Amino acid sequence: MGIDEVVQIVNRALYIICITAAPILLVSLVVGLLISIFQTVTSIQEQTLTFVPKILSIFIALIFLGHWMLNNIVEYMVELWSDFAIYIR
Repeated sequence: MGIDEVVQIVNRALYIICITAAPILLVSLVVGLLISIFQTVTSIQEQTLTFVPKILSIFIALIFLGHWMLNNIVEYMVELWSDFAIYIR
């Protein structure tokens, strides 16, 4: 196994990580932006106001997207383990 194969495995792993984490990060970003706009409009200066809506929205996103996220990771791991004999040469 050469450097090219290792680079390809790492590249694919980083791609899977980015694709899997993106929905949760986007949900957190959108909720944080909406709460910030709400705080600006109403002049509420409470710093802890964003935590509860973010946590709840991330939890709901994990409920709906968790199956898809887990499938992405499991498919990649199955792909890696199925080619394990090739990698040890």
